[in-house]
Amino acid sequence: MVEDAGRVKPAGLLLDVMSTLVHDPIFTAGPRVFGTSVAGLFERLDPAAWIAFESGEIDEPTYFQRWIRSGPPVDPARFLDEMTADYAWLPGVEDLLADLQAAGHPLHVLSNYPPWWQRIEARLGLSRYVEWTAVSCELGLRKPDPAVYHVAAERAGRPPSAWIFVDDRASNVAAAQATGMGGVVFEGADALRAALRDEWEMVF
Repeated sequence: MVEDAGRVKPAGLLLDVMSTLVHDPIFTAGPRVFGTSVAGLFERLDPAAWIAFESGEIDEPTYFQRWIRSGPPVDPARFLDEMTADYAWLPGVEDLLADLQAAGHPLHVLSNYPPWWQRIEARLGLSRYVEWTAVSCELGLRKPDPAVYHVAAERAGRPPSAWIFVDDRASNVAAAQATGMGGVVFEGADALRAALRDEWEMVF
């Protein structure tokens, strides 16, 4: 981390994964498997069970015992297969990560997600560019809890002020900024590339 004209230049990025680096298949595979709209899907799923699963409070079998709060059952194995098949890089993101990595900028994950992150890794190989440093199911903490940003920064080896946090949710970015991190709301790879260069003066 260096100082230029009174402004701290962060050393690297902490990155959300779902809907920031990777397409969230709940919006495509979910409706396909459940045979309903996205709105209908979320009416059927139990959000409390998801939060508990994402936080590491319950395991996958327990999640699938609780996941549907209304309507007929759905085969969990088919759901997982369809979800896994739909994991894909968002447009332009892989090239951006490759450029940042080549320039020597540290890149780390800070994600709310269950153990299914391993399915993302197996399909897309995110670890070629970013380290899976902080995932909620392993930390027992979820964004926007302030503690999760401090833990992620510590695991990544530098204080919060050394990082720019990138997430598609403005509330998560605001929580990161409250800890001293920089923050960018993800609105596409091109916009992120421009923000890192123009607003944060990152060279890559």
